[in-house]
Amino acid sequence: MSDDDTDTTEASTRRDYLTYGAAIVGGGLLAGCSGGESTPTDGAERGSTATPTETPTASTGSDSETAAPSTTAEPTTTGGYEACIEPVGCLSFDEVPETYIVNNGEWADMAFALGHREGFLTATNMIPGFLFEPFGLDVPALSETESLSATNWDKEVFYEQDPDVILMDPNYLHKTGWDDTWSREDTAEIRENVAPFFGNNILRRREFHDYRLYSLYEALERLADLFQERERYEALAAVHDSVQAEIDSRLPPAPERPEVGLVNSASNPNEGTFYPMDTRVEGVEMKPYRDLDVDSAFPADLVEAGTIDYEQLLEVDPEILVFHWGIGTTGDGDGFSAEAFREQYVAPLEADSVGSQLTAVQQGNVYPGAFGSQGPLVNLLQTELLAQQLYPEAFGAFDAESFPDVPEEHRLFDRQRVRDIVNGDI
Repeated sequence: MSDDDTDTTEASTRRDYLTYGAAIVGGGLLAGCSGGESTPTDGAERGSTATPTETPTASTGSDSETAAPSTTAEPTTTGGYEACIEPVGCLSFDEVPETYIVNNGEWADMAFALGHREGFLTATNMIPGFLFEPFGLDVPALSETESLSATNWDKEVFYEQDPDVILMDPNYLHKTGWDDTWSREDTAEIRENVAPFFGNNILRRREFHDYRLYSLYEALERLADLFQERERYEALAAVHDSVQAEIDSRLPPAPERPEVGLVNSASNPNEGTFYPMDTRVEGVEMKPYRDLDVDSAFPADLVEAGTIDYEQLLEVDPEILVFHWGIGTTGDGDGFSAEAFREQYVAPLEADSVGSQLTAVQQGNVYPGAFGSQGPLVNLLQTELLAQQLYPEAFGAFDAESFPDVPEEHRLFDRQRVRDIVNGDI
């Protein structure tokens, strides 16, 4: 038998341990969980122990962290275990999956945090590697992880990579305006012939997402069920709760907190085009803002309008102006470039006759925002980053030149403790 034949046989043997608890129903939309999934509850994320109900629903957008109890991975009658997530359903396993591919970096981050870095194969959109450096993780460069294309899904990549599980919301493959050549039948083919899907589009709610949208730690708990990493999950949740408690203890009274003008990094100050955003919407990408209780400077009508110009921006005149995703989009992917950020965003604001009148510009409060795609590791780092940008007197000033290095006295969490958790020293 050739090496290739051996590899194929081993892959087939591993795939045989998977069974499925959900089916494609209702015009091709993958169903909700078939066995014991629960609704989100208000306050389900900051260590709440509230008992969830049994009927799956869409999330209401509450985002206090650390998940409410999930249907934990219980042994089955055949000696395996079960892991559940909407919209996929419940999957049964005899062995823990070893390899995986992801669509977005938040699922890779979660897998890394649970000690499964070695199983990563590829991604559609990956978090820049430098954001993992504080955790001692060597993550491939973006150019090495983008074998999948969200605008042209390629079935051959799934077959070639041959993962044990696909950490992706299967409905993400059918997002409006993306690859129109990819069908529901293609998704079913990959699920049956390559590997099961296990994921939820937690980054933000999209047009296809009319089912439950998990918070970060709710999703992490379900992935911990999949990877059988309950201890790592609980340890990470404890670190997160500690950080949140520390933040809450230092935040100034609500009337003294600034409203933030958050704009998408696709905004172009050279052309006077800005895309205002709401800091309070549900999804992982806005978690740091919600955790710091940050209100948006932009009224709903401007956010809904989609685009504003310099004059409209000056009418709002936010105290702080943040370019969302900016920490990861200004640089070469191997690190943040303060010089590139200034050249792309700050200098044009200062040079414009209207932009130069903005309070945020005059006071030097124009910042690169958090990278929206984030799991528990990068979220810890970026929550600390945002705290320093908004409240330098309470948390220490953000230093664009040295990020992600942060003076020890300004750190909100112990880097070594998190590294130990990732490495299994719990």
